[in-house]
Amino acid sequence: MYLGIDIGGTKTLIALFTKRGRVIRRKKFRTPQGSNTFIQELENNLKRFAKFKVRSVVVAIPGLVQKNYSVKFGNRKWDNIDIFTPVKNLFDCPIWFENDANLAALFESYRLPGKTVFLTFSTGIGGGVAEKNHILPESNQFEPGHKLYQYNGEVKEWEDIAAASAIENYYHVDRATDLRKKPVLEDIAKRIYLGLPDVVKEYHPDTIVLGGPMGKIFKLYVKYLPNDLGVKYRRPKRPNESVIYGCYIYAKQKERE
Repeated sequence: MYLGIDIGGTKTLIALFTKRGRVIRRKKFRTPQGSNTFIQELENNLKRFAKFKVRSVVVAIPGLVQKNYSVKFGNRKWDNIDIFTPVKNLFDCPIWFENDANLAALFESYRLPGKTVFLTFSTGIGGGVAEKNHILPESNQFEPGHKLYQYNGEVKEWEDIAAASAIENYYHVDRATDLRKKPVLEDIAKRIYLGLPDVVKEYHPDTIVLGGPMGKIFKLYVKYLPNDLGVKYRRPKRPNESVIYGCYIYAKQKERE
């Protein structure tokens, strides 16, 4: 069996996979603000999985991975916290750390032809680049959300225009996925399209997967996206669980190396 741990800014998901990739047990808990509290919560929740024979563990980190265990979180000031030790104390097996967007890109691109760019439109805009079922090196420097664009007479970062959080703020709604009116969907498509030409120019993908919360309403706005970039737009296979399933694929790949 394989264990995936997806550490997010608001929630942490732990999932136990069979050899064939079926989830047989999972646990989700709110990610605490403090790093010490988080480590304790993680240990407590991992204990219920310790009785299983786990071949390897993959931990998805929302930030930089350094030396496979010392990590820098993008959305928390948790620099260089040790997650490796509490996991190793419970599981005597290989433990791997990888950026969460890279793992999502790995899963969403799996078995697709050519190169795939995965974009997640959530609190910000992140993503990864994958090809031939592997994360590409350029994925580690992939930060499309910080590029500047002009929209509605203002120059802002792309993620301040097209991230789910930005759209929610603009339309004064709790969830961007609740938006359904045609003019609003046309506006969403324009916001998302702003950065796509630069992504295509720099990475030359065959497919762009539009994920995060905006991936849930992909079918509603995709018809308003200009189809002039020579790429195929795709909805994510698992909008809420791309990362955790990427953990499983990554574990299998590491086992074969």
